Amino acid sequence: MSSIIDFFTALSRYDFLQSALITAIMVGMMSGIIGSFIILRGMSLMGDAISHAVLPGVAVAYMLGINILLGASVFGILAALLIGFVASHSKIKTDTSIGVVFSAFYALGFILISMAESSTNLHHILFGNILAVSDSDIMTTAVVLGIVLLFVVSFYKELLITSFDATYAQTYGLNVQALHYGLMLVLTLVTVSALQTVGIILVVAMLITPAATAYLWTDKLSTMLVLSAAVGVVSSIAGLYFSYTLNWASGPAIVLVAAVLFSISFVFSPKQGFIKFPAQARNKPNARGQQLLKVHTTAKAKELQ
Repeated sequence: MSSIIDFFTALSRYDFLQSALITAIMVGMMSGIIGSFIILRGMSLMGDAISHAVLPGVAVAYMLGINILLGASVFGILAALLIGFVASHSKIKTDTSIGVVFSAFYALGFILISMAESSTNLHHILFGNILAVSDSDIMTTAVVLGIVLLFVVSFYKELLITSFDATYAQTYGLNVQALHYGLMLVLTLVTVSALQTVGIILVVAMLITPAATAYLWTDKLSTMLVLSAAVGVVSSIAGLYFSYTLNWASGPAIVLVAAVLFSISFVFSPKQGFIKFPAQARNKPNARGQQLLKVHTTAKAKELQ
């Protein structure tokens, strides 16, 4: 209890800790929201690929002295386009093309970072350092959060349908490809914003773990988005607390808290948990969450007709 009091006392006293808390909350929120669409579309590996593919963009931006958001976004979108091109113009499957492209980009990023002779910055890029966020980092994160919220609110129904039935969405006349690359762009922006918080290596965990945790508790997409964002925020705040009080690295601390929340949900979630309580055992077995979400999707699709 005393350590918690000390943490809040320090929070009211030190500006750098306040900045870290604000940034952590925003990153946790937008990671959870975008992560929900990533796991529902079965694109977890793509999220991993984008998070690693932005490294050369970060290195180039650092070497040229420009905003890393610009450099990383260019390479993130380039990686997504290249993955799609290789998969559609060859006999290899998408997961194979993802492995080839993101590993090549990641290796290129390491080489460029070494050419820049900045091992300290490389460590922060890989593992994050939320206690060192600047005012410009906060502003960048706030802008990206606004873009995420605007994108999801504006294209909620379209994202809902394309996430579960791309064929139906295409038949209905939706531009599935444009929505896909729009999501990739937003994913890239979120990834870059999370670099300072959890780093490239662990950002995929913040994209996947809160969303997976929320998925275990609900069958409704709108509820899943809220729960996922909440789990991301709680993980970020708790991780920051452990990072400050126990001198843990910020990124691993945040991801570890998210993993603990997922483990608890895996065991105790009422519909899909590992442990089934007596009240649940008396009920007729339900379909898996994916099937229930598809039913919800079909109902939403009818609203568009």
